[in-house]
Amino acid sequence: MSDHPYSTLTPERILDAVEKLGYHCDGRLNALNSYENRVFQIGINDSAPIIAKFYRPSRWSFEQVSEEHDFCKELAVAEWPIVPPLVHESGVSAHRDGEFTFALFPRIGGHAPELDSLDTLELLGRSLGRLHAIGSVKPFSSRPQLDIQSYGIDSREFLLSNDFIPPSLLPAYESLTKDIIKIIEQRFSECTYAPIRIHADCHPGNILWREDRGVFVDFDDCRMGPAVQDLWMLLSGDRQDQTTQLDSLLEGYEMFHDFNDSELCLIEPLRTLRMLNYAAWIARRWTDPAFPSTFTWFNTERYWAEHVLQLREQFANLQEPALVRSSGNY
Repeated sequence: MSDHPYSTLTPERILDAVEKLGYHCDGRLNALNSYENRVFQIGINDSAPIIAKFYRPSRWSFEQVSEEHDFCKELAVAEWPIVPPLVHESGVSAHRDGEFTFALFPRIGGHAPELDSLDTLELLGRSLGRLHAIGSVKPFSSRPQLDIQSYGIDSREFLLSNDFIPPSLLPAYESLTKDIIKIIEQRFSECTYAPIRIHADCHPGNILWREDRGVFVDFDDCRMGPAVQDLWMLLSGDRQDQTTQLDSLLEGYEMFHDFNDSELCLIEPLRTLRMLNYAAWIARRWTDPAFPSTFTWFNTERYWAEHVLQLREQFANLQEPALVRSSGNY
């Protein structure tokens, strides 16, 4: 039998876990697009389907998942646009089934936001300003911080100590990432900011646009970090495009929360850390059958050659002046 953490998560086990909470499943179970966790749409007799999310064992503790849910509930109480976990009549939203922690969510439809619209960006900025106003009230007690060690140094060391990088590219990767980490550490040392509770994975795929507003999903990666982490992934294009987009985001954002402009110097460091962490994430999950079958290009020399090239480009970007508002306000 496979020792993969999801090898025992059969359809029967999933439905049994949901039915133990009082739901009457009609037998329909559809796997949704998720790799880190396992997410399913489950049909319910005489009711709308629900979403069941089974967290990857050993990634988060039960306390860390519960803290994620508490943050989501806090946001929902404030009428912030989020899809929060369903609360059972027992008062809890995080449940256990053997080695798994799982949660249920309402099914919400929507489409990706049109980020080429400045009006849309301003509205998203308002939502993120409200998010951070709430997120700054108190810290997480058990969830980690977005930092150079976990996203950068640990990712680099994992890849260097395993057999993913082709030998022909290993010296280049080792030397380049050493220089990259050094300059990222310098940029962070130059920025004074107070970490707050953030979404931390706020890319457009985690925003559902419906009824003229963005509804945010998937707080699985929420942690303490700089506010700008929830903004930079909504920017695209050349420097002028990003400046215009940033102005619209912050126009909405600062209706509800002050923004520390010195954090703008962290955009490229955070982008680079995400690239390093993403490669290591796939490598760490390579024993999960879903990863080799999905990321077929990952364990190839071509991928790593392109990855090194992208890191070279990022090394150059890290040395460019930071993005600023067109008004130059600080």
